Amino acid sequence: MSQHLQVILTEDVHNLGSAGEIVRVRAGYARNFLLPRKQAVLATRSKVNEIEHHKQVIATKMARLHKELVHLRDKIQGLDLTIEAQAGEEGKLFGSVTATAIAELLSAKLNVPVDRRKVALEDPIKEIGEHKVAIRLGKEVMAKVVVKVVAAA
Repeated sequence: MSQHLQVILTEDVHNLGSAGEIVRVRAGYARNFLLPRKQAVLATRSKVNEIEHHKQVIATKMARLHKELVHLRDKIQGLDLTIEAQAGEEGKLFGSVTATAIAELLSAKLNVPVDRRKVALEDPIKEIGEHKVAIRLGKEVMAKVVVKVVAAA
C-alpha cells in the first residue's frame, strides 16, 4: 500500500486543484513532482492556519475589488465613445479601429488605465457606424459600450 501526503497547492495544477487547496496525493508524486517544482508545500498545522488567514485576506480584497469594478462598469456604460477615422465613400475605413484605440479612448475619458486586452473585440472595426463592444473588467464583471465610428472631415 502506498503512502499519501497532504499538500497545499501554491498554484493551480491541472486535474488536481487550485492554488490554496489542501489535497491528498501519493508521496512519490509530491516528493518528485509537486515539491521540487514549488507547486505545493507540505500541509503542516502552521501552514494550514497561514493559508486560512491568507484566504480571508484575499476574500476581503476580492470583495473590495469587485465593488470597484462594478462602479467602473457603471461609469463605462454611460460613456459616449466616438472615434474619427478616414473612410471611403461606401463607409469602409481605410484602416481599422483596433482594441488598442478603444482602450486608449476609454483611458482618456476615465482617467484610469485600461489594458487593450480587456477590450473584447474579435476583429478590428472596418466600417462606419455604431458597434457594440464588450469590456472585460474582471472575471464576472463585463461592460457593454457602443463605439461610434464616424468619417473624419
